[in-house]
Amino acid sequence: MSSLLLKHDNSFFSRSFKISGSKSESNRLLVLKSIYQNLNIENLSDSDDSIVLKKHLDNLSYYIDIHHAGTAMRFLTALLSIKENNKFEITGSERMKQRPIGVLVDALINLGANIIYKDKIGFPPIIIKGKKILGGEVFLNAEISSQYITALILIAPLLEKGLIINLQGEITSRPYILMTLSILERLGIKNKFENNSISVHPCKKIKDISINVESDWSSVSYYYSIVALSKKSHLEIGSYFKNSIQGDKKLVDIYSKLGVKTKFIDNIIILEKDEDYLLPINLDLDLKENPDIAQTIAVTCFGLGIGCNIKGLHTLKIKETDRLFALKNELEKLGGKIEITIESLKLYPSSEIKKNISIKTYNDHRMAMAFAPLSLLVPIYIENPEVVTKSYKNFWSDLSALNFQIFRK
Repeated sequence: MSSLLLKHDNSFFSRSFKISGSKSESNRLLVLKSIYQNLNIENLSDSDDSIVLKKHLDNLSYYIDIHHAGTAMRFLTALLSIKENNKFEITGSERMKQRPIGVLVDALINLGANIIYKDKIGFPPIIIKGKKILGGEVFLNAEISSQYITALILIAPLLEKGLIINLQGEITSRPYILMTLSILERLGIKNKFENNSISVHPCKKIKDISINVESDWSSVSYYYSIVALSKKSHLEIGSYFKNSIQGDKKLVDIYSKLGVKTKFIDNIIILEKDEDYLLPINLDLDLKENPDIAQTIAVTCFGLGIGCNIKGLHTLKIKETDRLFALKNELEKLGGKIEITIESLKLYPSSEIKKNISIKTYNDHRMAMAFAPLSLLVPIYIENPEVVTKSYKNFWSDLSALNFQIFRK
């Protein structure tokens, strides 16, 4: 397995660049474009996940292998269930076969779908016989991944009766649900989200429309970490909207507590190190609405030598890897002290970072990118660096342009 050695002298750096469109927005829009051909998408994500989803939507066949793309698995499961008189088998990587799909499958079956498991109940691969589904009402545990909920919302306009989704309990990743509904609103599809109940009206046609996908906030989190760990830096990154529908815009507020100043000018964000900022001893966060940035924040805090308590992380155990377990393992190798539960982590302040440690990435793109900024402080190895293409193809070349020294081993 290949690895990269990363180094940086942590002298001043400044650069302007653009990050690809949001993977989350792109994948929602790709499903909707497969329904409404007169939808045009600009600045589409170049992530592996979006490429895989687009490939299968453009050329549907019986056997569909989505590899590591969890979003594609969930969105296609719902979409293909209403493809009348068609049969499909959806599978993925070995890790994908360990990621649960049962909550979504149960909801679809309750609506009338015909889906069976090929191997283990509750997990891919699954076999779908597409049929007409009228819609109606379903009940779901609100603490599940928002992708299950979004998968149902995206097919709701095609159901004759529309769809009402009743969420029971405390909602996880609410911003991702609001993102989906906001996109439907832009297409003219009526919907409402009130008192834990989501309703989506039927809509067979939309007006011609072109949507420019905002750049990915999850991807820019690594640059917030880089600026926080730098001695002095200035980055101008596009294209980002001050009124973003992406929940990970919360980075602006979180990293203001870690010494990073953010300005918005003409859909560009300007990140600068606040050299006079006094860091907290400990950072307390609830990331139930923003779990994808947890790894980045934990690593930043470790690099800054401060502690953090982060809760609301129960969905991290069913991602590309068990991210809480992976974080604990790799931070401890670097000299950190961290405790985890099934939904939280507690990182203690550290005064030293071990050099030349090799970081295992567990086939998880966010592990590779979250740990890379530590090379501003110590030389570090990143194993299986190609994994970043899942969400951010140009990550290593963009880092190289910021004077990171990158050596392939």
